[in-house]
Amino acid sequence: MSRYEIKMPKLGESVQEATITKWFVKVGQKIEEDDPIFEVATDKVDSEIPSPVDGEVVEIRYPEGAKIAVGEVVAVIGIKGENSTGQQHSTIVSGDVSMPDLAKSEQQSKKPFLSPLVRSIIAREGITDSEIATIQGSGDSGRIRKQDILQFLQNREKIRLEATIGKVEKSVNAVGDIVEMSRMRKLIAQHMVESKHTAPHVTAFVEADVENLVRWRNYVKERFEAKHNLKLTYMPVFIEAAAKALSEFRQINVSLSEDKIIMHREINIGVAVATDSGDLIVPVIRNADRKNIVGLAYELSDLAARARKGKLLPDEIQGGTFTITNFGSFGNLMGTPIIHQPQSAILATGTIEKKPAVVETPYGDLIAVRHKMFLSLSYDHRIIDGALGGKFLKRIAYYLEQFNSDYSI
Repeated sequence: MSRYEIKMPKLGESVQEATITKWFVKVGQKIEEDDPIFEVATDKVDSEIPSPVDGEVVEIRYPEGAKIAVGEVVAVIGIKGENSTGQQHSTIVSGDVSMPDLAKSEQQSKKPFLSPLVRSIIAREGITDSEIATIQGSGDSGRIRKQDILQFLQNREKIRLEATIGKVEKSVNAVGDIVEMSRMRKLIAQHMVESKHTAPHVTAFVEADVENLVRWRNYVKERFEAKHNLKLTYMPVFIEAAAKALSEFRQINVSLSEDKIIMHREINIGVAVATDSGDLIVPVIRNADRKNIVGLAYELSDLAARARKGKLLPDEIQGGTFTITNFGSFGNLMGTPIIHQPQSAILATGTIEKKPAVVETPYGDLIAVRHKMFLSLSYDHRIIDGALGGKFLKRIAYYLEQFNSDYSI
C-alpha cells in the first residue's frame, strides 16, 4: 500500500499559512481523483482542494479551524499497488496540490464538478439535471458551490409561491426573511468591529473645488477611451493625489504594533470595490507613487474587474498601507469610513456637484458655478493628531484643486 501525503498548498507569494475551514472526507472513505478533500481560507479568499489521486483516506492530521503552515502534511491517502513479485508494499509519496490544477481538472471534465456536500443537497432537495444546468457557479472556473445551490433553492421557492398564490403585499407585522451571512460578510463584520475596538477614530472633512479636474476629464475622456480602450474615471486622479500627499506626510503611511510605529517605505493604496455579491473587497495598488494616471487607470480597472468576479489572488488584497473608498459612486456627499486595519487612515471621496461659489478675481469677488466635492479622512488618533490629519487632508484637496489641465494622456 503506497501512502500519498497531501500538503498544504501555497496559495500566494506572501501566504505562509492557511486555515482549514471544512473537511469533505473522513478516515476510511474511498475517494477518486479530483474529489474535494478540504476547503482552505486565507483572509477573504477561500478554495476547495481536490485529490490528485484515487485511493482511501487513511489519516487526517488536523481538525477544522486549524491554521496550518504551507508545506505541512495535512492528510494521507492510501493507494493500492503491488510490486513485481505480487506482494503489497508501502511507500511514501509527497505532493502539493496546486491551485492551477483545480481549474484544469474542471475544464477537462465533461460534467460540472460537484462536491459531496453539494451532491447531498441536490439529492435531498430533488434538484434535476436540467435545473443544475441553469445554475451559474461562483467558484473557480464556474464551480457550483453550496451558496449557489442555496440561492437557487431560495429563488425556486419564491417562484413556486408566486405561481400558487400570486404577488401579495407583505403585512407590516410579517416576519422578515432570515438570510445566513456569507463567509466574506462575516469577515467584513469582524474586521469592522475589531477596527472600531482597536483604533479611536477621528474624521476630518474638507470641501475641494475640482473645476479644473472636471473640465480636463470632460475634454480628454473620449480620446482617452479611444487610445487606451478604457473608461477614464476620477479614481486614478484621487489615487495619484493621495500618493503625492503620502510621500510628503510619511507619518500617515504607518501602522501601530503595540507601542511601536511602523513607518512603511512603500506607498500601497487599497481601493474599496463592491463585488457582484454585494460585499466589499480592497485590492491593493502597490507603489502607487511611482505610477502615472494612465498606469493607475489600467491597474485599477484590472483589479476592480477581477475583484467583482472573485478572481483576485491572495497577494493582491494584502500589504496595503492606505485605503480610498468612493462614497460618491453611490451619490453620497460624504461619509465617515472605518479604518482598514492595520492601517492608520482611510480617505473617502464624495460625489462631485455643481455649486454656487465665491471666486476671487483681480477685479473683485464673483459668484460662479463650480464643481465641488467633499473629502473625509478617518484616522487613528493614537498616532495621528488633528493637526497632522488636517494638514494631510488639505494637501490632497490642494493637489485636486491645482490639477494640471494640460496633463498628457
